[in-house]
Amino acid sequence: MPRSTPANQELGRPAAPRRRSWFRQSLLLLLAMGCGVLVANNPFRPSSENPDATARGYLRFKEILSYVDRDYADTVDTEGLADYAVMQMLEKLDPHSVYIPARDRDRTDAFLQSDFDGVGIEFNLFRDTMTVVAPLSGGPAEQAGVQPGDQVLSIAGKRVSGARLTTAQLTQLLRGPRGSSVALELRRRRLPRSLSVSIPRSRIPNSSIDAAYLVDSQTGYIKVSRFASGTYDEFKAALADLRRQGLTRLVLDLRGNPGGYLDRATRLADEFIAGSRKIVYTDGKGDQYDSQTYARVAGEFEEGPLVVLVDEGSASAAEVVAGALQDHDRAIIVGRRTFGKGLVQQPIPLSDGGELRLTIARYYTPVGRSIQKPYGANYAEYSSDVAKRAAHGELESADSTHFAKELRFRTDHGRTVYGGGGIMPDIFVPRDSLAHSAYYTALMAHGAPRAFALSFYQTHKEELQALRFEQFNATFRISDAQLASLAAQAAQDGVVADAGATRRCAGLLRNQMKAYIARSAYGLVPYYTVLREHDLELQRALHAVGDSTAQLALLGK
Repeated sequence: MPRSTPANQELGRPAAPRRRSWFRQSLLLLLAMGCGVLVANNPFRPSSENPDATARGYLRFKEILSYVDRDYADTVDTEGLADYAVMQMLEKLDPHSVYIPARDRDRTDAFLQSDFDGVGIEFNLFRDTMTVVAPLSGGPAEQAGVQPGDQVLSIAGKRVSGARLTTAQLTQLLRGPRGSSVALELRRRRLPRSLSVSIPRSRIPNSSIDAAYLVDSQTGYIKVSRFASGTYDEFKAALADLRRQGLTRLVLDLRGNPGGYLDRATRLADEFIAGSRKIVYTDGKGDQYDSQTYARVAGEFEEGPLVVLVDEGSASAAEVVAGALQDHDRAIIVGRRTFGKGLVQQPIPLSDGGELRLTIARYYTPVGRSIQKPYGANYAEYSSDVAKRAAHGELESADSTHFAKELRFRTDHGRTVYGGGGIMPDIFVPRDSLAHSAYYTALMAHGAPRAFALSFYQTHKEELQALRFEQFNATFRISDAQLASLAAQAAQDGVVADAGATRRCAGLLRNQMKAYIARSAYGLVPYYTVLREHDLELQRALHAVGDSTAQLALLGK
């Protein structure tokens, strides 16, 4: 039988199929070799069970992206498309596996660093004007003469007042290489013309300990905002200082703490847990991602009343600390159920400077409780979980939280605790509904109370400086006329005036405005001292840490 002639040769076209087939086979071989090299150099070895599917998926994506780039009707941003595709792919896995492009690495990494290069200014945006809340004590801005209430008109010659820049953009303008300088144009009350100052940038501490002070002669309060690179050392120093002042009982505030470095969190927990008891363990795909962390050192505060404050914003490493202390009956947990983020992400640097943070395991508390709340493929539904808790009444009543009986566990002394998503406190405190009311939230979002406080501070600076904080705290009160003035100023900024809402929020607003004035005039500790008066969760925690009956019950006596 005669051999048939390929149709493409009959039509006079070049014979390509055989070469194309050879090319594809060669490409697959090269890809397989490349995968082998990547695996060899990658400590996070992917499963070898199905390498062909991975290769086919890679080639499919590459082929489609090539066609889009070459043949699509309009010009396209292929890198942007690739980023989008990767992010959508990771969302299918779980809510916390993420890809961070190279352009965003510095910003995301800065959150977990304990210092940065800058000028040391805490600022607020009000009516699209950058206003200094306070220069960092001893920092370059303070040494250059920057004062609370100064309005920043331009940075390095760039107009920023009325420019509709975000806080992140303004922060980026202030930061820069250590030793370089940045020029600021400032407007200061009572001066006829603006001021120009040149501020040298230097290393600025970015502490994760927001406050550490004695509430009374025995009771210490430490607020940890995140678990950054320097958190453990900062915490040790703060705790040692309070011990020297007479601390015998402690309130540890982890509200709103989104987590961070796990090892800093476990070392902090080790300061409270005696012996060699387990703090946390992880379970992943294969033994290489399984780990168990135990207490190792003689801690600074292994005995003595301890209360930990948590809420729906406490997540990840913060939940690890709360769960370990609760499982070992070392602390009373006060507040509301935590976020429920118990997936372990491993940072994997990529060749283009980006980073993949891939979920490789799950966190479990010492008694075996899973911290991670349930999730599915719907990322939007997962991210709205806290809003759903509010809608279901969980933030107002402990009875609205339901746990499956099969997720019941026992602490060291036999108390019942539950797994399946977040850490449920031992003492529930409902969320302050006024602090989350629409009017109060709008005022805070627009920065109206802080702007009013800064203006008041500038007007009465000499009088405030003549008072000790104790005198100010005992005698100062925001008047009804000042509240009305606040509402009027906020209305000019688009917050619709509501006399009834102002009246209902009056106590909270007075407290917040007074705290902001104290922040400008006296510092951070006075700020937190004033806020304590209307902090329902902290008030309950202070009661629990001083309640000997509750502490004995915790110890099973």
